[in-house]
Amino acid sequence: MEYRTCYLSTVLLFALLLTGCLPRYSIGTAAGSGSYISEDRRTSGMFIEDESIELKSSRRLYQQYANNVHVNITSFNRIVLLTGEAPSENAKADIEKLIMGVDNVRKIHNEITVAGNSSLASRSNDTLITSKVKARFLAERKFQINHVKIVTENGVVYLLGMVTHQESDDASKIASSTAGVRKVVRVFEYLN
Repeated sequence: MEYRTCYLSTVLLFALLLTGCLPRYSIGTAAGSGSYISEDRRTSGMFIEDESIELKSSRRLYQQYANNVHVNITSFNRIVLLTGEAPSENAKADIEKLIMGVDNVRKIHNEITVAGNSSLASRSNDTLITSKVKARFLAERKFQINHVKIVTENGVVYLLGMVTHQESDDASKIASSTAGVRKVVRVFEYLN
């Protein structure tokens, strides 16, 4: 039911956008990253396509595995990052194949670990780490925060986006020096 509510809300939001009933700049990402289409380096069509990839992938994953895995699916410019936990190497590989079958996925970075599902405390800590990294990005003002998407899983911070090499270096340095971050993984596309 929760998935259906999220899916219907997203469809309604896109319908309002397409009919012109909502201004473009008011649409943020469903994940709450705070980025806006008008400030994103992706086109609005690509932004919507990434949201669609995430929704379709989540639906396929739930239909196949229900609550037997904990996998986060993040799409940026049709490149998908998979994080979380799966019970076996076979399940990890199957999930990658399942998501690769979603329309318009260009590439997958499979960072799923073979383990039991993470605890609520671990996930809450990851949310806190993501918030701390975002706050430091804002405070440092080295780049436009909307150009870097942050995903944290088990203390590992994944950085996605379309960035320059300097922005990549700055984001990595800031993230890696944030309290609680065990490791930083770059999943960037480079503009220069």
